[in-house]
Amino acid sequence: MMVQPAVLVFISLSFFHTTAAQKDKQATGPLVTRTTTRHEIYRLPFGGTVTLSGAPAGSIIIEGWQRSELEITASIELQAPTAADLDRLAPLNNFTVDPDVNHIRILTTGTHDRVFMKRVTKNFPKNLIGLPWKVDYHIKIPALTDLNIDAGNGPMSLSGVEGAVRLNALSSNADLSLTGGLVSATIQTGTVNVIIPTRGWHGLGSEIKLATGNLNVELMPGFSGDINADVLRVGEVKIAYPDLQPREGSSINSKSIRARAGSGGATLNFTVGDGAIVIRQGGK
Repeated sequence: MMVQPAVLVFISLSFFHTTAAQKDKQATGPLVTRTTTRHEIYRLPFGGTVTLSGAPAGSIIIEGWQRSELEITASIELQAPTAADLDRLAPLNNFTVDPDVNHIRILTTGTHDRVFMKRVTKNFPKNLIGLPWKVDYHIKIPALTDLNIDAGNGPMSLSGVEGAVRLNALSSNADLSLTGGLVSATIQTGTVNVIIPTRGWHGLGSEIKLATGNLNVELMPGFSGDINADVLRVGEVKIAYPDLQPREGSSINSKSIRARAGSGGATLNFTVGDGAIVIRQGGK
């Protein structure tokens, strides 16, 4: 059974005044900024699933912990010409939580979603669509949880989760501290730092893809596992980890490696379209 969420809401208002040059931009005008913080807790057993549909912009921090509950702290920032406009936007640019016994869905709603807007409102002022807004999420979940994330633009941090992880993002500088599970991550552009703070992968492996940017992988000294890394177009694979050996013949070059660390183990796959993959030793 779900426990009723504990909710704390804090609202602050700040006003941005235009300069003489900005006064010429009558289409935009001065914007009022409102920040609202929501804090909610739900019961979730180990082995459950969390689905997060993120905002078009904003940061995401997800941490695994040893409690059988999910904790959400979200900071929602809206901007609009007047306080009355903010009141109209507030119930739309927000998020809902759909809890089940072992699956909790966190769904961001807003003016970016045409289907949602057609369903919940009519004759909504066009000048309020496309205004800047964001949601910064900080979520704690049981360590053994399956996780699905669809994100927009903004930094991301993931640590302490060992379930099946699926992650998609448009643009992100992401810090992924991973120890196991089955991880599938696709990011269009940014810098991705993958840190594996253990000497072996506890699970089936990973598939991490970055279309454009740099992917940095840190392995602990004495790590055991199989590493595949590929740069598909412009860029190269750089190795600064002393214990990688080719799994077959000449399977290590500047564009592609098929290597083994230690005694081998789960296969970790890293792919970049344009950019660099750097594999180095961590834990120093």
